[in-house]
Amino acid sequence: MTPIFHLLHLCLALNLFLLDQVKPDPDPLQDYCVANPKPALSFYTNGAPCIDPALARSSHFSTSVLAMPGDTKANPFGFNVTLTNTLNLPGLNTMGLTMARVDIEANGLVPPHSHPRASEVIICLEGSVLVGFVDTSARLFTQKLRVGESFIFPKGLIHFIYNMDSMSPALAVSGMNSQNPGAQVGSVAMFKSKPLIPDEVLKGAFQINGQDIARIRRNLGGSLF
Repeated sequence: MTPIFHLLHLCLALNLFLLDQVKPDPDPLQDYCVANPKPALSFYTNGAPCIDPALARSSHFSTSVLAMPGDTKANPFGFNVTLTNTLNLPGLNTMGLTMARVDIEANGLVPPHSHPRASEVIICLEGSVLVGFVDTSARLFTQKLRVGESFIFPKGLIHFIYNMDSMSPALAVSGMNSQNPGAQVGSVAMFKSKPLIPDEVLKGAFQINGQDIARIRRNLGGSLF
């Protein structure tokens, strides 16, 4: 066996091992694990610790948080995402899912972003929205959604939601297959990181000058999700 073949064989074996470790949220080992926001002991865990199952109530599995419109004026893009989590929906803990309400004002935009730990399905409830994602070969998939229509964003891929209507707001809800999907907005990650990415890197990556960088940073807010 030649050295290069041996190296390729080793790399292949390593990749297969790593792929086996890339899994969705683990399945629960019991009927439910209602989140305990104030555990008696301080420790780190992959998810929230559980309360005594005997103390579980119907209210732990219900929430009205998605019934309330979000503030679309809080960021320069004109959108708001309201997420369920183990604080407003404790019964969500260990279920491997998250729900979100997406309010978008007229001509508002949920800017290109990704969820590193989840795939997402979105359904339009009011108005109409243009949605799309870009795959790893830079191929764009887009669709205009009307009320009742759905679209899927594959795990980890950059996607967006745009309200093309200049007069009326839009409303959508989405579901993601992770208790903690994470969200990284491309523009915020590039121009508002802490500490900041060096200007020379951004100039080269986006083919812009220092004044452009300063203007973009000035116009962007902080974390949007």
